[in-house]
Amino acid sequence: MGHSLLAWLLPVLLGALLLSAGIEDARTREIANRKNAAIALLAPLWWVAVGLSPWPGMALQLGVALGVTALFVGAFALGQMGGGDVKLIGALSLWLTPLRLLDTLLVMSVIGGALTLLFVIERRWRAGAGAIEVPYGVAIAAAGLITLAEPLVNQFSA
Repeated sequence: MGHSLLAWLLPVLLGALLLSAGIEDARTREIANRKNAAIALLAPLWWVAVGLSPWPGMALQLGVALGVTALFVGAFALGQMGGGDVKLIGALSLWLTPLRLLDTLLVMSVIGGALTLLFVIERRWRAGAGAIEVPYGVAIAAAGLITLAEPLVNQFSA
């Protein structure tokens, strides 16, 4: 990672946006388009700040993000995710190398599964009826924050 101010400032901004999106989704079950747009629009600045080459680097980032977004649009079409969640994971994927993205998706799945289980238990405990609406943006944001923090807390990783 470059030592420029931008290379340090942009991940901090990403972290703040992810935290804000997770809190918003937990409270309202919606994620503002402006937050998702900010995450997506800051990614090209990140690419430049870390010295990513236009080809194949930036092209690969964009292609992987489009593929991830298409995959999760399928989940949206099946009613398994909200539109804000799909936009959030698509925007976040612009920031992550393919291997870091796979790590993030795995962590997101575990956190999302735990959240779903908690919501199912809570629903049964209260003997509620109706569909459970899991704020999956919380899982996406948490996984993104864990991915951002990992190089800071694990300084011996390759």
